[in-house]
Amino acid sequence: MKHNLVLLLLLAGCIQAASAQRVLTLDSCRAMALRNNKQMSVSRVKQEVAKNLRKSARTKYLPHVNAVGGYVYTSEEISILNDEQKNSLSNLGTTMGNNVRSGIMNYASTLPATLQSALSATLAQIHSDLAPLSRALNMRGQEIVDAFHTDTRHMLAGGIVVTQPVFMGGAIVAMNKLADIGEQFAANAAEAKRQNILYDIDQAYWQVVSLRHKQKLAQSYVAVVKKLDDDVQKMIREGVATRSDGLSVSVKVNEAEMMLMKVDDGLTLSRMLLNQLCGIPLNEAVTLAEEETDNISTTNDMPTQQTNFDNRPELKMLQNTVDMGKQTTNILKAGNLPQVLLVGGWAGTNPSLYNGFQRKFKGAWNVGVMVRVPLWNWGDVMYKVRAAKGATTIATLEMEDVREKIALQVNQSEFRVSESQKKLQQAQSSIARAEENLRTANLGFKEGVISSTTVMEAQTAWLQACSQKIDAEIDVKMSQVNLQKALGTLQ
Repeated sequence: MKHNLVLLLLLAGCIQAASAQRVLTLDSCRAMALRNNKQMSVSRVKQEVAKNLRKSARTKYLPHVNAVGGYVYTSEEISILNDEQKNSLSNLGTTMGNNVRSGIMNYASTLPATLQSALSATLAQIHSDLAPLSRALNMRGQEIVDAFHTDTRHMLAGGIVVTQPVFMGGAIVAMNKLADIGEQFAANAAEAKRQNILYDIDQAYWQVVSLRHKQKLAQSYVAVVKKLDDDVQKMIREGVATRSDGLSVSVKVNEAEMMLMKVDDGLTLSRMLLNQLCGIPLNEAVTLAEEETDNISTTNDMPTQQTNFDNRPELKMLQNTVDMGKQTTNILKAGNLPQVLLVGGWAGTNPSLYNGFQRKFKGAWNVGVMVRVPLWNWGDVMYKVRAAKGATTIATLEMEDVREKIALQVNQSEFRVSESQKKLQQAQSSIARAEENLRTANLGFKEGVISSTTVMEAQTAWLQACSQKIDAEIDVKMSQVNLQKALGTLQ
């Protein structure tokens, strides 16, 4: 009863483990790899950055509004009147009274002595009457001096400035084109990264499938060799085989078990790599859809003999680099062209410049045109333009070189596709002959007309034929993937 309970528990655990194991297809592995890959996340962020830079470049066409302000302290204030003028205005009444008295005295000195004595009292009265007038004029003059007092040691200024570019030598147009190309470059870089990830995941996927099929092949081989070892041991006991034959078969058994162990280790490591690329735990047990099939599907659903590789993202990126170099040259050329801006806004100061330096914040609206014409820069712009053209030429040459290499890569990939299909056909023919050879050897061994050595040779030939068939099937898959990547059509 206890044994039955233990068996039931073990069976339930196996069923639960089997039900929890996920089955993944190539498409699902690709989707998980693209979703979880950190570099793809970086590429998406770079695309967003390029998109925002492109939007920022568009704003250069529009008017910009800025608020400006400042404070300045100076040790001396601005003086509209000089010291002599201030002194004259402050003593305006005194000067005028002195001039009047002097004029009267000069006039009186020309009169007879009798009249001068008669006018002396009158002159004294006039002098007395001029004193208040002189003081009043002095005060009025001082008021004028005070009115011209600016008090500009503490100066506050502020305003709103609106600028609208009219003509910037083509720099804004080139800048926007450069931003557009930068966005395209980021998209092409993301596509290149996507295709590299798909290529890596395809390699890891088919590596696991290949090793899984080789594992099943090794297990079958171990079973066949062990069966032969049992038969030989029985023949030794019956005296129809030698101990040497038994040792030879035992060595083959050990070799088969060693080969199976290596395949098991390789399969474990390959599964861990696939899990890492898919973004799932390394030790999580997953099953691939093509693992348990008898034959790996080698259907070729893509036409060969394609030579158009303009979709290759690497070429597009190099073309983007050439275009960016051209637009950079245009931006630098704008440094030698005139620039026209419409400017306007509102500006105010405290003290106010519009009401006698009144200690209040006042200002006025303004509008105008600003023109900047470069006259002489010692060839600075010219040298920069030459350098930019040189960089563009380098990028063009590199693009042509890469295009030639890609053309060679495409031709090699097409040749490999054709070659792998031929190898698969040969492997399929070889495995049919190896199976027939093994069947004949086993039959002859049972009838005692063929030695165990011949049987082992037939088993080895069968193992090699089956292994070559698996390699040929995987090679067909990978050659197709290589061709798609070379053409830039890996989806």
